[in-house]
Amino acid sequence: MKIAKQFRRDVHHARCIWGNLNSLLLQSLLKLLYKHGLSVVAGDVLLIDLRWYVTHAGLLSLAKRRHCSGIHVQPVTAFCDAATSRYAFSATVYVSPECKGFVGYGDADPSNISPLVHGAEMRIAETRAVNRALRKAYGIGICSVEEIGSVATQSGPAVESKKLPARVANGNQNGNGDGNSINHATVRDRLCQIIRQHQLDAALVKSYATDFCGVKTLRDATREQVENFVTHLAEWAEKDRNALLCQLNSYLRSKDSVA
Repeated sequence: MKIAKQFRRDVHHARCIWGNLNSLLLQSLLKLLYKHGLSVVAGDVLLIDLRWYVTHAGLLSLAKRRHCSGIHVQPVTAFCDAATSRYAFSATVYVSPECKGFVGYGDADPSNISPLVHGAEMRIAETRAVNRALRKAYGIGICSVEEIGSVATQSGPAVESKKLPARVANGNQNGNGDGNSINHATVRDRLCQIIRQHQLDAALVKSYATDFCGVKTLRDATREQVENFVTHLAEWAEKDRNALLCQLNSYLRSKDSVA
């Protein structure tokens, strides 16, 4: 009964984040949770482009529950080049004192990570190596979210990009024409990062942003209004994510009542 209650809580949490899941997604999620003891509530799995991914935190929790004996990580110097920010690591996971080890490799460079984390290539390469080794050691067939490149986005409708035009090449003009060199793409990227990091529904975030900025459509919002909303969203997500989810879900209920 305790396990069934945990599954119900995880399914409810998943639906709060990603909406109504089709039967195939729901079945694959339940198999994943049952086989490996992962948890949606704990943030062990993510849904991206209608595919399930395990997180680094989820893999470490699994290793702890299975009493992993140790993880040895070292750089693969032949594939490392600090001048171009290219790094590669190998990780070996020992599931028991007698285990000979499960080896995984991970690499990172500016071309296969998000622009938001440029400068952290070495740490990302290490994390990817550890994740791959842990997945081998514990038989997890799905990829980890940290292993995929910068093209992955949170499943669900994307927030309109028209409201945040990219910075003009010479950096002397923004959407308001006030002459400040503001990188609107950075604001948009930060918003997308918050949505992915805290597993928020992009469509509901868009509805909340429109209400927060007091406009009919987000394209009518000023740059300052959008920046204030992104800051507000990040702070609330860090402080009380559950309360933020309740706020976002209120827009879902409003849409349902109108329909």
